Amino acid sequence: MDLMLKVIRPYVNKFRKESHMLKNIKESYQHSYFLYLKLMAVGIIIGLIVGVIDMIFGRGLLLIGDIRKEYLYCLVPFLALAGVLIVFIYQKFAGKTSKGMGLIFEVGHGTENKIPLRLIPIVSIATWITHLFGGSAGREGVAVQLGATISHKFNKYFDFPNKSKIFLVIGMAAGFGGLFQTPIAALFFALEVLTLGNLQLYALLPAIVSSFVASWTSAFLGLEKFNHFVNTNFVVTPLTFVKFAILGIIFGIVGNLFVYLQNFLKKYLSEKIKNSYYRIFVIGILLSIVFLMLHEGRYTGLGTNLIENSFSGKQIYMYDWILKLILTTLTLSAGFQGGEVTPLFSIGASLGAVIAVFFGLPIEFVAAAGYISVFGSATNTLLAPIFIGGEVFGFNNLPYFVIIVVFAYLVNRKISTYGLQKNYFEKEN
Repeated sequence: MDLMLKVIRPYVNKFRKESHMLKNIKESYQHSYFLYLKLMAVGIIIGLIVGVIDMIFGRGLLLIGDIRKEYLYCLVPFLALAGVLIVFIYQKFAGKTSKGMGLIFEVGHGTENKIPLRLIPIVSIATWITHLFGGSAGREGVAVQLGATISHKFNKYFDFPNKSKIFLVIGMAAGFGGLFQTPIAALFFALEVLTLGNLQLYALLPAIVSSFVASWTSAFLGLEKFNHFVNTNFVVTPLTFVKFAILGIIFGIVGNLFVYLQNFLKKYLSEKIKNSYYRIFVIGILLSIVFLMLHEGRYTGLGTNLIENSFSGKQIYMYDWILKLILTTLTLSAGFQGGEVTPLFSIGASLGAVIAVFFGLPIEFVAAAGYISVFGSATNTLLAPIFIGGEVFGFNNLPYFVIIVVFAYLVNRKISTYGLQKNYFEKEN
């Protein structure tokens, strides 16, 4: 009898365990619709809050850009001192928020569980300072961090599996959508950026709600959106397909070049100049000189001037894209604050405007393709850049953008401007 019990006990225990799991699954299924309704309601609240914050940050950044243009020679020479101030702020007040996007990814991967609220004022002020004194940097990283910080605070009111990551994705979508007013692209950016090859689909419904609400809110409050309709009507012949493929490969290489150079400079500068105050001061002096010598501040700030020139027929130099690439990676590697996305847009657009003539394609179309493809390659995202193309340049171009972005995306999927991005396929293998 004892022997029989020993034999059957594992099967009984297994049956009990599986029965319990089935019960939990059943209960989860029964309550899932109610949970989704609650998450959608919270998504609306998050979208409203993040949309307001995005508006404040975004309009502040635009105002700062105008001030810098007006007083270029009074402000840019002091970039080094501004850098010292940024380092002081982060060392004195930031704590673990100094990790920036790294902290967001750590929370997403479960190695950290909190995002302090002080991240919002610290990263906003540091980015404003960087832009006021001429640093070449973006803004999306700040928006994503702001959204993630706000959203993640709501996770304490819920109790279900993966809640931390779900709220993180909701906030990232809201932050990106509110700043760029491309809610569909923001949704897919948040879903795919944490882990290459793995969409966080469980966050799909509340994330799209938060993204659209944030976008509508920031637009209602007066935040500007870049929008430029590109009127094309191609017949995709084998020759056209090959042209699109080559363009995608070129843009993909440039996106990866941005990441490689950024990673190299961060490592090299941190090894050669170990003191962070000294490092940002020295590089800041160098950047000030270069910014003022090269076309009177042409490569300072976001790079929206290069984007505008690419689509308006104004002057684009053959070297605009490479100088913007080098100066952006140097700015961020030195320790100045800001994102990478808008500079990536400007790099891609200005490169596209230059090479369009070699492919016999409209300049605006190739500039638009570069705008989205360099971004997609550098961030290891596929769906987000495609939908940015649709929302910014018109959905009539979507089939052509798909071809170009796919080839850009497949050039190299091992590196990303987000250093803590995981690779789902490597994990599986």
